Amino acid sequence: MAKALYRKYRSTTLDEVVGQSHVTDILSRSLASGKIAHAYLLTGPRGVGKTSIARILAFEINKLPYDESTTNLDIIEIDAASNNGVENIRDLIEKVQIAPVAAAKKIYIIDEVHMLSKSAFNALLKTLEEPPEHAVFILATTDVDKLPPTIISRTQRFSFRAIAAADAVTHLKYIADKEGILIDADALELVAVRGDGSFRDSISLLDQLQSLTDSKTTITRQLVEDALGLAPAQLVETLLRAYEQKDLQTVVGTIDEAERSGLQPLVITSQLIQTARRQIGSKPQLLPLLDQLLLVAKSTQPAIKLLTVLAAQATPKTRTAALVAPSPVVSAPIAALERLATKPKPTMRDLAPKPVAPAAQPTAAEPPQQAKNSDPSTPAEPLNWDGLLEHTRANYVAIHSVLKKCNFTQDGNVITLYTGTAFWKKKLDAANHRLNLFNAMKAVGAENLLLETIGTPPPPKDSTAASIAAIMGGGEEVHLDD
Repeated sequence: MAKALYRKYRSTTLDEVVGQSHVTDILSRSLASGKIAHAYLLTGPRGVGKTSIARILAFEINKLPYDESTTNLDIIEIDAASNNGVENIRDLIEKVQIAPVAAAKKIYIIDEVHMLSKSAFNALLKTLEEPPEHAVFILATTDVDKLPPTIISRTQRFSFRAIAAADAVTHLKYIADKEGILIDADALELVAVRGDGSFRDSISLLDQLQSLTDSKTTITRQLVEDALGLAPAQLVETLLRAYEQKDLQTVVGTIDEAERSGLQPLVITSQLIQTARRQIGSKPQLLPLLDQLLLVAKSTQPAIKLLTVLAAQATPKTRTAALVAPSPVVSAPIAALERLATKPKPTMRDLAPKPVAPAAQPTAAEPPQQAKNSDPSTPAEPLNWDGLLEHTRANYVAIHSVLKKCNFTQDGNVITLYTGTAFWKKKLDAANHRLNLFNAMKAVGAENLLLETIGTPPPPKDSTAASIAAIMGGGEEVHLDD
């Protein structure tokens, strides 16, 4: 059976360890001077060499040669994940008192030490503080925060770092050359990035890719993306560019394309985070996006959350313009849609009828002016309200449920919808509903009419009632049958 690459290329001396020189240099100097601590604590992310260094250190303390298959009776490894009870530690305490068989020191390597129970830690504490002269403890963990401070304080602690991508690429290239694996630079970089700072994961991925090709086929970035179910780099860049340009149409279309291709939203999110993180120095405008992308993994609907995160910065103008192709027919209604986002909510005093000044008669030198809200190129047409209600009932149920609660007035080419409440106005003003409403108006021949919404009931037609309503802070005119 072939040996896995990560085991085949595991370091056998401190000098061979890559990316942890801040640890190996100190340990090497301590060994050279004969200063051996009674307990070491190795902490850091998974796959960065903690266990390998623990084994190398154990053998070098005893001045023994080491390779991956070497075993020694005086070097005992314990997996705390499966030996975490107080009975296991009491058994260790009894055996640690026995002198080593052949080596200078009896060394206990306790991997994933944070998995020990509270009672096990308490049992270990005294022995860890004052071990026999012949005993050395090497503790390793990926989660140092779960260790009691009393344990940490009785050890020499060494914190391991995640492997830098450049170091990972260099080491992967070395392994690929030794193994005769053909892989291009882009693919190597992607493998290193997907290793997420773990040598073990990166090398295991290279091993996996090797099995997908023959000795004459070069591993490309696309092959890596396909093997890992990743989104193409171009798709990720397209999404980031669409976010920066506030292009909702491209965001929606690209995510739809990704879903049709079977790409997982969490995978896309991870790639967006990695890519945006690399670009943040030159594009600080991506910082808010990075912050929001972190929430996608916590959502019960990650696909929807990813869409809303990417589309959140789009303005009403760009949302509508992105979804409707520009044409002379839709330009006027779209202008009205743009005003919806900035139009202040009117008060009842604003809605009360204003005194009307007598119309000035035009003179020969002063031609009549067009109505303020009319378009001379598109004469006003009465809105087919019943037809609009029927069309939305058949095609846009959500809009219909709001429209049937509304009243409307028409002033030239301007249709004013009174939704009755701010809640219904907000629902009707949502980008997708506004677009569907425009499509419905177009279907009933009202595409040349401008549309505005007001989140109140219509103002009373009677001027006295309007004045009273303004004083009282609002009101609705009700007619009772005789």
